[in-house]
Amino acid sequence: MHKWISSVIAVVLLGVLVHAALAQAPARSPDNEEKKPVQNPVVTVPTGPPPLSTRVVAYYIDAQLNPATHTIEGRETLVWKNLTGQPQQDFPFHMYMNAFQPTSTWISEARLSNPDFEWKPTNYGSIEITSINAGALGDLKPSMHFIQPDDNNHDDHSVMQIHLPVAVPPNDQVEFHIQFSDRLPEVVARTGYLRDFYMIGQWFPKVGVWWKGEWNCHQFHHDTEFFADFGTFHVRVTVPKDYVVGAGGDLVDETDNPNGTKSLHFFSADTHDFSWTASPSFRVVTDTWQGSAGPVKIRMLMSPDHASSDDRYLQALKGTLALFDKWYGPYPYDRITVVDPPHGGFQAGGMEYPTLITADTDRLIPRSTLLPEVVVDHEFGHQYWYGMVATNEFEEAWLDEGINSYTEVKTMDAMYGPNVSFVNSGFGTLSESEAQRMGYLGRPDYDPLTRFAWKFIDFPSYGAITYGKTATTLLTLEKLVGEDTMRRAVQTWFMRYRFTHPTGTDFLKTIEEVSGKDLQWYFDQSVSGTAILDYAVEDVRSDPVKWYEAKPPHDAGTMYHSYVVIHRIGDFVFPTDLEVKFENGEVVREQWDGHDRWIRYTYDKPAKILSAEIDPEHQVLLDRNFYNNSYVVKSDTRATNKIAVIYTFVSEVISQAYAWLT
Repeated sequence: MHKWISSVIAVVLLGVLVHAALAQAPARSPDNEEKKPVQNPVVTVPTGPPPLSTRVVAYYIDAQLNPATHTIEGRETLVWKNLTGQPQQDFPFHMYMNAFQPTSTWISEARLSNPDFEWKPTNYGSIEITSINAGALGDLKPSMHFIQPDDNNHDDHSVMQIHLPVAVPPNDQVEFHIQFSDRLPEVVARTGYLRDFYMIGQWFPKVGVWWKGEWNCHQFHHDTEFFADFGTFHVRVTVPKDYVVGAGGDLVDETDNPNGTKSLHFFSADTHDFSWTASPSFRVVTDTWQGSAGPVKIRMLMSPDHASSDDRYLQALKGTLALFDKWYGPYPYDRITVVDPPHGGFQAGGMEYPTLITADTDRLIPRSTLLPEVVVDHEFGHQYWYGMVATNEFEEAWLDEGINSYTEVKTMDAMYGPNVSFVNSGFGTLSESEAQRMGYLGRPDYDPLTRFAWKFIDFPSYGAITYGKTATTLLTLEKLVGEDTMRRAVQTWFMRYRFTHPTGTDFLKTIEEVSGKDLQWYFDQSVSGTAILDYAVEDVRSDPVKWYEAKPPHDAGTMYHSYVVIHRIGDFVFPTDLEVKFENGEVVREQWDGHDRWIRYTYDKPAKILSAEIDPEHQVLLDRNFYNNSYVVKSDTRATNKIAVIYTFVSEVISQAYAWLT
């Protein structure tokens, strides 16, 4: 349990002042475009268990959605506690919504990954601060300016900095009072609107993190996600009365306003972000799951055209909750919300926020393709690695996305079967581990896991390495330390570092500590390096010992001199196993450290070699090419025959359909 540094007395006093202000605040119509001051929500401090995190920040936000203009008017009070150990006078703020502008760094990087990216007026998004002060410290608007710490693109306005006239002493606090306006883009990068659907993420001015002795507040890049401090969130949202609202917090109260709107007050603690969604079309599905830390309320907001997916989402969510609780540690929150974006809203799908995730499906996805299940499993997993362990996603994305992809493989295999956990069809199967490995093989050697997210050569490389390679690296590591040891290591990582901001070094040291092994040689290659792992059976041969006889006998007593040559094609050095089978049923196992480029194994036996296979248990998933891992004397054509039959069937169906349509 972490020490609670926040001042309860200060929060209660602030709540009294805000409550008094609200008593005089008239309700507003969402159709009124006049930018009147927006009051803070009623601040009620719910009672509950002691804090789980060091609460550096406390946000009080009042937001009013105007569906007619796709805008939000907001007022924010931020209480920031100085736990840095030194005076602080300059404060950077994330202004994420400004990324959706033609000259921003986010857009320029999006065009680098996709030269066909087209700009439309509906792509435009912005966040504007209309006023900012710090109480007695006065108006801070004159000191406000945009900074570009990553690329010096002066047209990028995704980070703003202010300068206080007086520094905040250590262990003291400062209150920022901010009025802001959001213009939402048509849904992109998991935020914005689509028809009557709203996904509101990264939508308010958010202070950076003091980390490693300096401010960490990177620009919003196309390939980066987020990093923020833990604290509390009191958020009141006002929407039209017929809208269904979901949020990353507990609903404290709901009030109908006389102008056809309603206001909902949410509270969240020991989290580092707050997101919400709203739509009049949502169908609400509720359930409860009982975990080791208590009951968890499940709330799914389903779009009408995806109603058939609710049971798939629910089954995957409950199964993942149970396995994470059993394997890694308790889920400490009392709620989880799943948002199902409407048809065409895939840009909002597959995203994580604290205690709120967005799913992804399509009306045409068959039950044999487990994409809806995979997305829910993956996004819930982020509640642990992004939500609670809270690593720096800008600089070490693999610690969230990659570890999460690894645990996704383990949980999906456990729930749906290790060989069919992604596709389970009569025409073919695909496991989650194979899917992750296939992703890695797309761009295996351009970038290491440790590269800053926005510095990868391109988005395909970022995805292949951060997701696929990390998962494949950890799955291969199981061969060295064992599956149970790996599970204990990940559990130790979570329980030790939840509600903190650990680093990659912390993670690797945890694995070494739990396993009792020196694994630096492996991490240097797989985590910090770009070496390719590829072993091949180079040559297999069996010759009669008495080859020189005119007609050497071939009976059961004939002796053969046989050998197998293994070649390390790639630069990645890894110990590997070799299994050699002989015609008389004998099996020989060899172990090679892989340090040399090749090795030859020789045998004198009364039988020929039947087959030779590297890594017969298929545990070294980092091996780039499985096809060169084995040799057989007599080929097995069953697989090729099956593919030929499927190809013939599919081509005939397509031909018949084409003939019928034309």
